[in-house]
Amino acid sequence: MPVRAVPPADPTLEDFGRDPWWLIGGKVLAIFAFLMVTMLVAMWVERRVIGRMQLRTGPNRAGPAGLLQGVADAFKLALKEDIVPRQVDKVVFVLAPIMSAVPAFISFAIIPFGPTVSVFGHHTPLQGTDLPVAVLVVLAMSSMGVYGIVLAGWSSMSPYSLLGGLRSSAQVISYEIAMGLSFVAVFLFAGTMSTTGIVNAQADRWFILLLLPSFIIYVITMMGESNRIPFDLPEGEGELVGGFHTEYSSLKFAMFFLAEYINLATLSALATTLFLGGWRAPAPISTVWEGANTGWWPVLWFLVKMWAFIFFFIWLRGSLPRVRYDQLMRLGWKVLMPASLGWILLVATVRALRNEGYDMRQIALYTAIVAGVVLVATVLWELLRGEGDKDEQIVREVTPTAGFPVPPMDAPHYHGHR
Repeated sequence: MPVRAVPPADPTLEDFGRDPWWLIGGKVLAIFAFLMVTMLVAMWVERRVIGRMQLRTGPNRAGPAGLLQGVADAFKLALKEDIVPRQVDKVVFVLAPIMSAVPAFISFAIIPFGPTVSVFGHHTPLQGTDLPVAVLVVLAMSSMGVYGIVLAGWSSMSPYSLLGGLRSSAQVISYEIAMGLSFVAVFLFAGTMSTTGIVNAQADRWFILLLLPSFIIYVITMMGESNRIPFDLPEGEGELVGGFHTEYSSLKFAMFFLAEYINLATLSALATTLFLGGWRAPAPISTVWEGANTGWWPVLWFLVKMWAFIFFFIWLRGSLPRVRYDQLMRLGWKVLMPASLGWILLVATVRALRNEGYDMRQIALYTAIVAGVVLVATVLWELLRGEGDKDEQIVREVTPTAGFPVPPMDAPHYHGHR
């Protein structure tokens, strides 16, 4: 296959599958090394940032400014005794951490880091691979990762671990449907599910400007996907000790820890790809500098955007408390899903009218009016119905005055009645 002399600035789906074997292997190793380094740096940044937010120093002993603290923790976990409880299902108990960590690595293969570049004379896109349904691969891998959490809770034969696994399965249904629906508007505007095509479609304007509701819905759902505060209910220490990984130790626990931080990077990179133009430079830089979106410079813009999202995750963890489980379920089923469906219908209508040649200014005006009316009607409906007040009243009536969630002592069960 002849090699083109001048690589195109914007890769397409047809540019994949032509690399030699050594270049494919190099991409795989580069993605693996990038994720491992990102995990170690994210751990250090999270501890330092939250330490400053809580008036602490954070890690400052292992290496300069504590940079080697993650490496020290990895050695510590590897050298700890691997305890396997006697009553567990050993096969599933061992496979669960692997099922949680491996899909996290696979999801990053379809993330574009930059345009087509020259590597030892071969022109190749800065991306592991691409597919016509690449974004759906990320959803599939995230669902597979939940299997590892659920099986870890079930195989541990512990009530706390089982409850953590069940919470994770219920949580993934409530937020992943809304997450998938938030992608539909992106597919409608880009005309493809390929990550390369989505980045190319944002050459003139990023989708965060056109599809702001989809972006907000995705940001909320990706916090649930990462099992982090305020949605870290499968690991709620206050009521479940450690959640689904209570019985795990040594390297098995480290793999769950690894999967959480790799998912953090993957979700941030996917948000960058779908809504922030991917590897493209921001408007002030791209307009002034013609070469901002060529060569290896786009890798820098991609990393800046991705780390901005990672910092956003860390900032939320240090700022927000954990929500109640019924609040999370209500948010997923009664807010995010209806909002996603309504927004998709609105976007599809706008696209259809635009294809028919209608004036976009009038369409935008009517769209804003309809969205405002629906929002006001929804708020008035909730206020008139007063469902939130009823739920809070029920909680106050059932919960004893002592503050501990136990049944009242005068219940028939405590008097020996059936």
